[in-house]
Amino acid sequence: MLEHGGRLLRAAHRLGIPAGEWLDLSTGVSPWPWPVPPLPASAWHRLPEDEDGLLEAAQAYYGTGGLLPVAGSQAAIQALPLLRAPGKAGIIAPGYNEHAHAWRRGGHQVTCAPATQLLEDVDRYDVLVLIHPNNPGGDCFDTTTLLELHARLARRGGWLVMDEAFIDATPQDSLCAHAGREGLVVLRSIGKFFGMAGARAGFVCADAPVREALRERLGPWTLSGPTRWAVRQALADPAWQAAARVRLHEASAQLAAVLAAHGLAPSGGSAFFQWCRHPEAAALHEALARRAILTRLFDMPVSLRFGLPPDAAGLARLDAALRGIAP
Repeated sequence: MLEHGGRLLRAAHRLGIPAGEWLDLSTGVSPWPWPVPPLPASAWHRLPEDEDGLLEAAQAYYGTGGLLPVAGSQAAIQALPLLRAPGKAGIIAPGYNEHAHAWRRGGHQVTCAPATQLLEDVDRYDVLVLIHPNNPGGDCFDTTTLLELHARLARRGGWLVMDEAFIDATPQDSLCAHAGREGLVVLRSIGKFFGMAGARAGFVCADAPVREALRERLGPWTLSGPTRWAVRQALADPAWQAAARVRLHEASAQLAAVLAAHGLAPSGGSAFFQWCRHPEAAALHEALARRAILTRLFDMPVSLRFGLPPDAAGLARLDAALRGIAP
């Protein structure tokens, strides 16, 4: 099992600080979740049904008809490598490590490299996996470049896999509307933008053969009834979505300014987090943890990722902590 952010209870136990006293900045999940209303009893009592309106709500939100609900994009990440014969996969790095882990477990020869290198060497690979915007580096790509990249891969029977878990704050940059093309697979997550990580819900946008192969491998009822009900309501709430995008961008800019003021100018980021490469990242991570502020530490490259504080008090608390410890 790979290491991930969000291990608040483990940190609380290790340092003897109650979980309720922590400022958790270790994930890229929005701290302002969509307000889930009370669920109807039928969501708990009946088996999930495909005709419940979830697919139609998702099609409207993502702008494509070719969708498959999955138990978080993680489920698709693990299954996709098993749908192809072993080959060569190029995967963006630094990035979400589960991608490389899954393609290696599927028997593929994996090369992890920065996006610029992958795009220069695209003809070396059967599959290219990009994260847009990248986590943690924040790399972004224009649509024209990505579609040209896909075309080069598709001519050889290759795939372009786009992980768009953090793209909801900039939906105009998504490739979902193009995902009916053979060899283009787009992964979307409910957890980050809607703040519903515990729902374990996501969607795969792809052509029919890939969707059907995934459906067969994942089996029935990939999402629970309560999750399907809540996600359908969230996807159909455009007023909340528009306000959330504004709030995320403003908060991310404020976070970047605080970090820069303490000599931690972000090396990259998105509307959901800021990422700082720093030689003393491990020491900073520990010093903040001893002040009950949890960040995400990366070893390669040595860096810290800061999620968004939930309010002005949280941002001020981070500011004060960095004032005392940052070099």
